[in-house]
Amino acid sequence: MLFSVITVCFNAGDKLKDTVENILLQSWEDYEIIVKDGGSSDESLSKLPASEKIKVYSEKDGGIYDAMNRAVGYASGDYVIFMNCGDSFYDNDVLKKTAQYMSDNADRKIYYGDAFFCNANQTISQPSEITESICYRHMPNHQSCFFARSLWDEYGFDTKYKIRADYDFFLKSFFEKGIRPAYLGITVASYEGGGYSESKENQKRDREEHREIVVKYMGEKKANHYRRIMRLTLQPLRTWIAHKSIFAGAYDSIKKRIYKSAK
Repeated sequence: MLFSVITVCFNAGDKLKDTVENILLQSWEDYEIIVKDGGSSDESLSKLPASEKIKVYSEKDGGIYDAMNRAVGYASGDYVIFMNCGDSFYDNDVLKKTAQYMSDNADRKIYYGDAFFCNANQTISQPSEITESICYRHMPNHQSCFFARSLWDEYGFDTKYKIRADYDFFLKSFFEKGIRPAYLGITVASYEGGGYSESKENQKRDREEHREIVVKYMGEKKANHYRRIMRLTLQPLRTWIAHKSIFAGAYDSIKKRIYKSAK
């Protein structure tokens, strides 16, 4: 099982080096690191460690999702995972554990796990099964998702979406392609947070893209149904609680019990 760990970057400073050095600590040997750079001028590429596992491609692109699509085009792995600069694998055996799980649960196309959110100092648990309701709310953190490289032979990230192209990709896989992602049951990534999609100036666009995507795959009636449920269950407040370190642990513990009882 060959994994392609993809990092796209532009003037990322030391964060690129830190992320790549973390990837190189993986105990599983069958992986490659694809660094897709947008033409950086900050010498971040020159700071990368020397390793035959690292493949660097520096060229202009049309933004983060175009860069990610291009990077997959350079990848040789059976599965790809996108690791942003500043993020890291949760422990050194993530790829080994994932490969072992995949060998017992083959050809599921998408595998996902939990993510440790650094800002909240807490692991955010995911449900063991992805449902329509889960799809409406969110997709698993993409740093904790492994995607079959072969999916890009049919479709990739739709670059008309500047914030939610990964979400669109996930829902397309679920609703149009009938893919049912498999839960790994491990914490895959440590997520730094504070990225492009989370900035205050992009929040309006984020909401607009979310609305367009859910209507596209669920239809207006079903999307409105789940929207009402989210409002009634105080979803914005719950999200705020989940990302505050003082509350995050207790909230995640309650959420785990709910997920378990729902099985």
